[in-house]
Amino acid sequence: MTDEELACRYMDGDNRAFDVLLQRHQTKLFSYILFIVRNEDRANDLFQEAFVKIIVKLQHGKYAPTGKFGAWCMRITHNVIMDWYRERKAEHIIEPTEGNDLSNLSKEGLLDANIENQYNNTQVLSDVKKMMNYLPVSQREVVYMRYYQQMSFKEIASATNVSINTSLGRMRYALLNMRRMARENNMALKME
Repeated sequence: MTDEELACRYMDGDNRAFDVLLQRHQTKLFSYILFIVRNEDRANDLFQEAFVKIIVKLQHGKYAPTGKFGAWCMRITHNVIMDWYRERKAEHIIEPTEGNDLSNLSKEGLLDANIENQYNNTQVLSDVKKMMNYLPVSQREVVYMRYYQQMSFKEIASATNVSINTSLGRMRYALLNMRRMARENNMALKME
């Protein structure tokens, strides 16, 4: 069954349909949250909050089966994260988390080369992930959605509630910032 069919079945009272939806989307949504907030406990809390909102919206019939259930869930999740950031900002707590080097995002297995090339590619990916930590949240978010979740700019724009041009602009600035960081730190970011 498609996500839309499952969502409609859940709205009609079939709780097992939601279990399937949760299973299909939990990894993608949780990894997105963890990437943005950089704290596993906070990510778990926000993930639960996002799925409660998804459940409530489904129960109130606020989902129209348009073929974009995943994007709809991503939008709700994005809004939960932004609400959390607004609360933090309102409390004047600006506290970067430590120890999140993005090692939970692995592209291993994609690189089929000799040992030296594998080492070089692993180092390049590690350097890129470290640089992403220094990007502003909005830029880091677009890079993550584009390269780690393979979302189109249209999907990113929808999920983050901005125009496609804004998404493209954020990506452009992210790439410029990462190139500047690489240049300033004499980093070679060439994959073999």
